[in-house]
Amino acid sequence: MAYSSITKPGLHFSPVTYTGNGSTQSITGVGFQPDWVWIKALNNSRNHRLTDVINGVGKNLFSDAQSTLTTNADGVTAFGADGFSVGSGNGFNANTETHAAWNWKAQNSQGSSNTDGSTNTTYTSVNTTAGFSISQYEGTGSNATFGHGLGVTPAMVLVKNIDASQNWFMYHQGIGATQLLRLNSTSGKISSSTSWNNTAPTSSVVSIGTEAGTNQNGSTHVAYCFAEKRGYSKFGVYKGNGNANGSFIFLGFRPAFVMVKSSNSTTEWHMSDIARRPRNPNNSYVSASSNAVENTSNPTDFLSNGFKIRTSNNGWNKSGDTFIYWAFAENPLVANVGANGVPATAR
Repeated sequence: MAYSSITKPGLHFSPVTYTGNGSTQSITGVGFQPDWVWIKALNNSRNHRLTDVINGVGKNLFSDAQSTLTTNADGVTAFGADGFSVGSGNGFNANTETHAAWNWKAQNSQGSSNTDGSTNTTYTSVNTTAGFSISQYEGTGSNATFGHGLGVTPAMVLVKNIDASQNWFMYHQGIGATQLLRLNSTSGKISSSTSWNNTAPTSSVVSIGTEAGTNQNGSTHVAYCFAEKRGYSKFGVYKGNGNANGSFIFLGFRPAFVMVKSSNSTTEWHMSDIARRPRNPNNSYVSASSNAVENTSNPTDFLSNGFKIRTSNNGWNKSGDTFIYWAFAENPLVANVGANGVPATAR
């Protein structure tokens, strides 16, 4: 088995930065046509803005709020072959403001309906190579399943009810299907039997219970599903030790992006990437659950084969806490493997 089937991670995930001009502009250099664009103004307190191919351009969600799907004609106006275009909207393109944009590739279209679950998805846009799909489904209010199209079991699922003011619900394999985290909240994990129906995802479906955030009757929901791809993405946990010499987390690649959150305590969702600090992002982060400006302290040290926590701060390293993370690669650790699957050459 190959160590990594994705030799060019930048064709599936790419972080970029740009300066707003207060008018219209095309953002290029992404390296592919994105299907999910997540934008944050770094030097002004503005909401995170998330636009995807299924909900469509001119519409966005906020990762740091419960808000419904918002129409914004001056937001992301088009997806292009090497990036995306933005209008003059604040939070997307305010004059002189620096913005970060994290970009994922799905199918480069809305895709089609998926009938694997008990409730059909209206659309499912899938990139099986990178283990990423976007699905849209209508809630039933009763225990149900929806198809994700990945063909392998998702390691993480993000769901948002786009018709109602509801939290973002996260399933993460590190805490299991009886727990959830809320992307728009700093709170720790919450026990819930009604979010995922106490049932982990399978290679074909995600289970949902009667919770309005994941399955409100008659409401439209969007789900972002991620499966691990060795050498490209990883969704795991580490234990805090409360020491300045914190954990080293082996990923099997040099990360381009890492998000970290304590599952036990009230902490921010720390987002780090190489676009804002190409050499190493250990002095900058933004929080997915806050509209605050970029913070200039960050003890997350990106290394060739993972990342290391270099602080005793509770937000990254509270003693005894279990921290969940999700990460995507800049470069795989190895170029190829031998016949027995053992890495042969390092990068």
